[in-house]
Amino acid sequence: MVTRFARLARTHALMAAGDAVIAIALAGSLFFDISPGAARTKVALYLVFTMLPFTIVAPLVGPAIDRLAGGRRAIVVACAGGKVIVSVFMITHLDGLALFPLAFTTLVLSKAYAVCKSALVPSLVRTDEELVEANSKLGLIAGIVGFAAGVPAVLLQLISPQATVAFSALIFGLATVMAWQIPKRIVVAAEREQPVEAAELRSGGIRLAASAMALLRAVVGFLTFQIAFWFRNSGAPTAWFGVVLIFSAIGTLAGNAVGPLVRQQLKEERMLIAALGLTAAGGTIAAIFGGRATAALLSCIVGFGAALARLAFDSIVQRDAPDANRGRAFARFETRFQIGWVLAAAVPVVIPIPGWLGFAIVGAIAAFAMVSYIGGARYLRQRGELPEKLSRRAWRELQRRRALRQTGQGAPLPPPKP
Repeated sequence: MVTRFARLARTHALMAAGDAVIAIALAGSLFFDISPGAARTKVALYLVFTMLPFTIVAPLVGPAIDRLAGGRRAIVVACAGGKVIVSVFMITHLDGLALFPLAFTTLVLSKAYAVCKSALVPSLVRTDEELVEANSKLGLIAGIVGFAAGVPAVLLQLISPQATVAFSALIFGLATVMAWQIPKRIVVAAEREQPVEAAELRSGGIRLAASAMALLRAVVGFLTFQIAFWFRNSGAPTAWFGVVLIFSAIGTLAGNAVGPLVRQQLKEERMLIAALGLTAAGGTIAAIFGGRATAALLSCIVGFGAALARLAFDSIVQRDAPDANRGRAFARFETRFQIGWVLAAAVPVVIPIPGWLGFAIVGAIAAFAMVSYIGGARYLRQRGELPEKLSRRAWRELQRRRALRQTGQGAPLPPPKP
């Protein structure tokens, strides 16, 4: 019997495969043939349009969709079906300027799907523990299937980019069919947000973690377009774009694979700090050494850190907001993260940045996020809004028992008289 979560997992696998194929198809299209100067204006314009649905439409329509039975599922179906239509149009416009709006329409649909997927997952699992594992599994599935779909896509690319795009249309068509199999009557949030839920989601620990996660997601968006335009300006062969995509996918895959194991050893806050620290170190080292191979390695590190941090963030939300509706909360946070991604992506599009400086900016943003998070967590812990460190609790308990023994209060009580 196919579980409810498995139906979403199949849809997610096909959506990830289609996105990977589209990325490969664009590598041999006008998207990378047009001059960098002309491309900057067009990309900046379409990034603005990419952000509009998440800044205007989502806050107004999102709550109503969450209360509607099958609302988020309907958007998943629409996103998959919309990608079929866009891919079909792309086949005849890979060498025309219409490719730019089509490519960014695909980006909007991908991000809208990501928000809806985050909202649906909590309704398709049974426990909070399963929720953390489910998000990790979806990341693993996306990475594995993306690699698998990339092999035939590269072979089709040797024939023509149009053949690759046609392959993506077929995959998205299958994704649309799978999306129809997701249970129809799922209600993400049947009731309006209650005061206790709002208070928990605005708690210091969650806001601090969300800010760190937003900065890390901004790093991902910034690095994506920074590498793309830096490669274009330096005349890098098209194959290097593929290398970066592969390394980024490897990092994301590894982060989702080891994340549950790391979570068994480290608290969520330490996981988030580790992800930020690793990204900061990667950006600093990349700025020192420079080079295209270093860019690919940095994309792997950033992918790994982002996957690890997302797992930690999901766990923090579950721990600190037990009364919150998970689907509504994750959809809201994912929307904010997507806005951060787009805003940061626009920076290297508008401003030409040398490769080494872009890497340094990545390291600086991650370092700032890490220091801010550590300082904020310490402040919240002093106020009692975060659990005290285990080592400190153990040391205080040891000191308390030692003091009791010294005063004689720690001696065992005499047995009661018969």
